[in-house]
Amino acid sequence: MTNLFHKARLALPAVLLLSACATSVAPVEVTRFHTPDPVPASGGFLIEPMITGGDSSMEFITYAAAVSQELQRVGFTDESGKQTFAASQYVVKMDVQRNVQSPYSNRSPVSVGVGGSTGSYGSGLGLGIGIDLSGKPKDIVTTSLAVQIRKRADNSAIWEGRATTQAKDGSPAAQPGLAAAKLASALFSGYPGKSGETITVK
Repeated sequence: MTNLFHKARLALPAVLLLSACATSVAPVEVTRFHTPDPVPASGGFLIEPMITGGDSSMEFITYAAAVSQELQRVGFTDESGKQTFAASQYVVKMDVQRNVQSPYSNRSPVSVGVGGSTGSYGSGLGLGIGIDLSGKPKDIVTTSLAVQIRKRADNSAIWEGRATTQAKDGSPAAQPGLAAAKLASALFSGYPGKSGETITVK
């Protein structure tokens, strides 16, 4: 796990560069929840997969770097470089889900329309055939970033949120680096945010 966070630190410069282009990503839907008491934006944290023994892929590392950047921006301290991991005040649980859906399954490339009027057979019958020449539509990639901030002492959650966006498969906005920067930025925009409210961040 130590190598994961060191890799996340190395990935951070790339995320910073990609975030400059984040405006090309579609709007992000964000929902957040937190405790009634004021949520502190200070103290050390470590990022871990939400599922024990979970993801250590480069995609996860990219998202971890983006989340770390935003947490530090609002006032927390990344303690991944320290030797004593148990010293961090908070554990940040993170999960990334990507779902690819094909719009082609709900659409026919060929449409046939028949329109007629009263009268003898064929006297008022019109037959129109429309053929879609635009090619197969791109699959839609839905990416969701979920984050929980928990106190290490008692494992209680003080804040959690989810950010979701969509992009056409193969587009720059669907790439993990750009999506990670946009989703993390939207998720922690105006931290801690209004509990229970869903907002759209452009």
